[in-house]
Amino acid sequence: ALQGHGTSNYELEFRTKSNETRYLLVNATTRRDAENNIVGVVGVAQDVTEAAQHDRAVAAMARELRLFVDTANAPIFGIDVDGNVNEWNDKTAEITGFSGDEAFNRPLVETFIVPKLRNSVEEVMDNALKGRGTSNYELEFVTKSGEIRYLLVNA
Repeated sequence: ALQGHGTSNYELEFRTKSNETRYLLVNATTRRDAENNIVGVVGVAQDVTEAAQHDRAVAAMARELRLFVDTANAPIFGIDVDGNVNEWNDKTAEITGFSGDEAFNRPLVETFIVPKLRNSVEEVMDNALKGRGTSNYELEFVTKSGEIRYLLVNA
């Protein structure tokens, strides 16, 4: 701000005299005199400690859930509204031979399901996307090596 450029919504972490961590959302604007010379900075800060702590707690929970899904001892896979893979955990990769990178954004049914089941699997997935679940549905996945793996899924 002393160079004539303001700063908006900068989060500043600091410690209080009692060693408590606080977070401020700071805006700084150049202060000028009558001749438009820079004479200082005007700063406005808002204490956002509770919101920042909440955001960090949510992020930590998301990391824990991500780790739980990735390392689960069961295959977990998911699709987006277009039917493309958007979730593929380590166990799914182990069973199919396809890494997450190889599977992501590829159409699940057309890429990984045996041809004879594609229509019925498509219907199960469409129902799941509409909030109508299916329990204990047997899928036949084609692995990277061309083998068939049978998975019992809930969608």
